[in-house]
Amino acid sequence: MFEILSSLLKYIFITIIYIFLFSIIRLIYLDIRSVNKKASDLAEKAPYLKLINRRDELYFKVEESYILSRDKSLGRAAKANISIEDPFLSGEHARFIHRDGSILLKDLGSKNGTLINGVRLTDEEVPLNNGDKIEMGQLAFLFVDNEAGEGT
Repeated sequence: MFEILSSLLKYIFITIIYIFLFSIIRLIYLDIRSVNKKASDLAEKAPYLKLINRRDELYFKVEESYILSRDKSLGRAAKANISIEDPFLSGEHARFIHRDGSILLKDLGSKNGTLINGVRLTDEEVPLNNGDKIEMGQLAFLFVDNEAGEGT
């Protein structure tokens, strides 16, 4: 009886180890696939936001970069194009607007405000320049415009 129980536990333990290894390999594969997708998106020369904060210091999920290939809203709400669970963000905190080859940032009346290079935004739309530091909630982003400075 002990031998049967011992064999059964051995096979259960081996199965658990294989499931664990499979899940680790799957997570590595998904991470590599997402990095490759982001690299191909960035290769399109679309402007993007690059996270300055260390992700491991934040207790909510946030990506390393966000592509701004079209108008996008950023906020805590699920309906925002860029939805981040930062409790210091408003539901719809700010909007990135494409106009005349530039990208403008507008604070949407957020409670905690939006800062560009340390200056708090008012109600108007502000054009973003390559290298601008954008702060909202607990997050700090660097605005990167891949086309800035080219062709001149």
